[in-house]
Amino acid sequence: MPKAKTHSATKKRVRVNSKGTIKRGSANCRHRLLTKTKRQKSAFNSSTYVSKADENSVKKLLPYS
Repeated sequence: MPKAKTHSATKKRVRVNSKGTIKRGSANCRHRLLTKTKRQKSAFNSSTYVSKADENSVKKLLPYS
């Protein structure tokens, strides 16, 4: 059976913890920052976790994690 390939874009964007949860960065923090409040912009700095609904689809893209 051939080896499963890891999705290159996904491995650059997420990290898998020892518990198996998937950590990701926040969206909406690259441009148009003048219209966003200081509280919004500081919340973008923290990373967050992939939701339970999306976790299985992300794990399929990362077969060896």
